[in-house]
Amino acid sequence: MATTSGERIATLDIVRGVAVMGILAMNIVAFADVPAAYFNPLAQTVAVRTDDLLTYAGQFLLFDGKMRGLFSFLFGASLLLLSEKMAPNLVRRRLMWLLLFGALHFFFIWWGDILIAYALVGFLALAFRDAGVRALVIAAVVLLAIQFALFAGMTFYSLSLQDAIAGGTASAEQLKSWEEMTRDIAMPSAARRAEAIALYLGPWTSLVHHQFTEKAFMPLAGLFGVGWETLAYMLLGMASLKSGLLTGAWADRRYWRTALIGLAIALPAYVVALRFLFRSEWAGPAIFMWAFAATVPVRPLMVVAFACLIILATRRGGALTGRIAAAGRAAFSNYLGTSIVMTAIFYGWGLGLFSTLGRMELAGVVLATWAAMLLWSKPWLDRFRYGPLEWAWRSLTFARLEPMRRQAAVAG
Repeated sequence: MATTSGERIATLDIVRGVAVMGILAMNIVAFADVPAAYFNPLAQTVAVRTDDLLTYAGQFLLFDGKMRGLFSFLFGASLLLLSEKMAPNLVRRRLMWLLLFGALHFFFIWWGDILIAYALVGFLALAFRDAGVRALVIAAVVLLAIQFALFAGMTFYSLSLQDAIAGGTASAEQLKSWEEMTRDIAMPSAARRAEAIALYLGPWTSLVHHQFTEKAFMPLAGLFGVGWETLAYMLLGMASLKSGLLTGAWADRRYWRTALIGLAIALPAYVVALRFLFRSEWAGPAIFMWAFAATVPVRPLMVVAFACLIILATRRGGALTGRIAAAGRAAFSNYLGTSIVMTAIFYGWGLGLFSTLGRMELAGVVLATWAAMLLWSKPWLDRFRYGPLEWAWRSLTFARLEPMRRQAAVAG
């Protein structure tokens, strides 16, 4: 099967399309409810039903971290391709513009931006572009070990704080640390929930003010918190491209074997983690242990397995595959466009549906948004060379207006 369309590698577009759609399956809760509801299903504002818990279980097993991982893999692979086609200064300029897009996204649209981290980590990833597959994998394993150690340290520290609080010996400093660590994962108090709802249902200017004053350093804190894993995934994406995994060059049997091995190791680990999360009722230390630390070693195996299965499922092409690839070619527009549409649906400056839907209802919003991505991306790219934001990003990188419309075929 041919894997390229012009200068593009079609397989990369397909996997990227699945990833940008799948990211919304997790982010939807962060758009629609108080921050703690993302990690703790019991924290959702509407009454928790059995179908909400089942939806959470499906999100945790199939989407949590995996779609972000796929997206990071693809970013690393794309960065490698760009570094082979563009002068180094152009690649760095492209990352600088991505950083600006990310800052605009974070401060003016939505607090869950990943573009700032991708741009900053991307500068580090460029240093590995000439490394071989083995060196890239070794570097990624080291970075994942650091990430695991960081989360394990957070787990033990949170347990010590919990014990001190339960024993009545916690100092004021320890109480403050506990508050800061569990603010966005613990069950919110009635006052905190009301404060969050008032913020997100309030005017847009209040949200922007909140981002600049209360959350201005959140991207840097997040970079330290998960940047190790993000860089590891970018390097694994480079290794996957160089090895032929992401180009579709492997035989079916090799894809099947890799996918089955990855799932056989990672899926049971996720099931165990999910079981302990349910048993603990999402206590703070349990989230740090089972949702954060325990998943770090096995998540890359799940990401690789999903990439293999996506490639296998789309090898023969077809109408749906073409639409998924188009969504991947317009991934930047789809990612930022989704933030605009979701905040328009849930925030007070739009329809104001914040904190009114449970996880099951939100799954319906996700499916509708997926359909919209598939419906608009291909017709647009049939007429134009790039997605609208891809065109803007490219034009800014080259400091000129890039041609947008496709030329009509000339009859001969």
